[in-house]
Parts: sequence; structure tokens; C-alpha cells
Amino acid sequence: MNISQCVLKDAPSILELYNAASSLQTSKNVVAWPKFTIEFIEKEIREGKQFKLVVNNEIAGNWSVFHEDKEIWGEKDNGDSIYIHRICTHPKHRGHNYMKTIIDWCRQHAIDIGKDYVRLDTLGNNARLIALYQSVGFDFLGILRLTNVEGLPDHYHKEPNCAMFEMKV
Repeated sequence: MNISQCVLKDAPSILELYNAASSLQTSKNVVAWPKFTIEFIEKEIREGKQFKLVVNNEIAGNWSVFHEDKEIWGEKDNGDSIYIHRICTHPKHRGHNYMKTIIDWCRQHAIDIGKDYVRLDTLGNNARLIALYQSVGFDFLGILRLTNVEGLPDHYHKEPNCAMFEMKV
């Protein structure tokens, strides 16, 4: 098992993971991610935001790390946090508790770069996902209704209710 930053050649695999995650979300009748483009993923890779968990030479999980997130966190975004977006696991690697591995890495990454918190959000009131994030150490801060979604991916435009989480590192 290895965690590292993504490289451009990973983009097709990440797109496949995003599509699989969106299909799973749709099947569970929760807010689904939009269809992301390869260009969107490549841009985040070039910006150093995309990370991967590799198991047996295959990307088993993927997520993005941002160092600011004013559109969602507003005045709470004051430079003391990292923000995780789009955590997903390859369908054949689900059930191995990789979420904990990813969150442990994010916590250590935050410590390594001098941050105090790891934060994330998820859209809607997805009780199962809220419980999962709490089980890996996040405090559930409640549901926030986003008032300005301009500049955010499309799924934020469809569902402005956002479950907010943070973890002190």
C-alpha cells in the first residue's frame, strides 16, 4: 500500500473512479457527483491537489486536498486547515477500511504542513456517510445551507444543504 500525489497518467483511472462513485451515489438515491471531465482532473493534478492510495499497483482510492475553501467554509477558512474533497474508492477495493487509511494520511499531512484541522463536507443529509465520517474521527458540525455556490462544481448547485465536518489534528 502506498499513498502519493497523482500524476497526469492517472487521470483516466481517476475519471473511472469518479464515474463509479457517481453511479453508486445514484443507486443509493443520494446527491450524486456530476460527470467530471478529464480536463478538470488534469487541472487538479497539475495544481498538486489529487492524491491516490495504490494497492497492488492499482489506484484503490483517490481524493483531493485543498488549502483553502472559502466558498464552503467562509470565515472559518482562516489558513489553519486542509480541506478534503471527493474521496472515492475503487469498487473492487471497497470494504477494506481504506477510508481510515486515507483520513489518517490526511491528518498526518495537516500536521506536517502546520495545520490545526482537517475539514470536509458532503451534500444533503446522508446519514450513512455522516456516521462513516464520524467513525473515522470527524466531528459533525451540522448542516449548513450554502448561499453562494458560484464557482463550485455542479452538484453544489442542485443541493445547497451541506453536512460539515472537522477534525482537530
